Amino acid sequence: MKTDNKRSYLFLLPYLLMFTLFIVVPVVIAIFLSFTNFNTIEKPDFVGFLNYINLLTQDEIFMQYVLPNTVLFALIVGPGGYILSFLLAWCLAQLTPVPRMILALIFYSPSMTQGVAMAVVWKVIFSGNQAGYVNSILMQWGFITEPIIWLQDTRYILLIMIIVALWSSMGVGFLAMLAGVLNVDETLYEAGAIDGIKNRFQELIYITIPSMKPQMLFGAVMAIVGTFSTGAIGVQLTGANPTPSYAGQLIVNHIEDYGFIRFEMGYAAALSVVLLLIIYLFSYISKKLFSEST
Repeated sequence: MKTDNKRSYLFLLPYLLMFTLFIVVPVVIAIFLSFTNFNTIEKPDFVGFLNYINLLTQDEIFMQYVLPNTVLFALIVGPGGYILSFLLAWCLAQLTPVPRMILALIFYSPSMTQGVAMAVVWKVIFSGNQAGYVNSILMQWGFITEPIIWLQDTRYILLIMIIVALWSSMGVGFLAMLAGVLNVDETLYEAGAIDGIKNRFQELIYITIPSMKPQMLFGAVMAIVGTFSTGAIGVQLTGANPTPSYAGQLIVNHIEDYGFIRFEMGYAAALSVVLLLIIYLFSYISKKLFSEST
């Protein structure tokens, strides 16, 4: 038995090494740097909780723009993308294999090519001149009389970011949910029909969702991590960090601003630790909701 255990750990060793090197060590270093004043050149200067105190009391940009933008973005894109992923997965599961595979690939592809697509497709769609698709359509229909500079107008930047994020939210969580729906035991539906389930909606509530809790949990965690770690959308659309008047500034953008533009690595590390705690909190709540033991 002991020999078998040693062999098991031997197989786990590559993963444990990679996990420690690329996850555990960076997190520990970030936590350490969050208590220092570090500019990447000089030796880190220990300052205790000063970065966290400044974050809560001195950083007006964070409190006035970054935090509200991130919360609003997460509350819409997170649950919205999650529900949309599940509904699309359930609808595709009703199709035959060939059209299901084609449509699944179509829905999944934006999550793989979103960087290129945002730089090309969405900038053309929301172009600030008459050639932009949105401006052209709205002017033809008489809703506006002159083009709107969508990607620089502070009234629309966050809204456009939400639209793009929802469009590209069909990632691996969507594929996991599709697999979960397809793997539900068919005999459960037969038993449910005998017990009085009369329509597809009741099947969905009483059989499908309870039978795929692991996939629902995985999809929820991926949605949470993806939503809170999103930062490239606003920068790629507007072409600047910070975004115009901080209208589309999220926590990740704030971290990049302080870490890679201002080189205040200690403060950026404190921001990243706060973001990690937020992600962990929502992931823990998701685990409680979809755990098999509940």
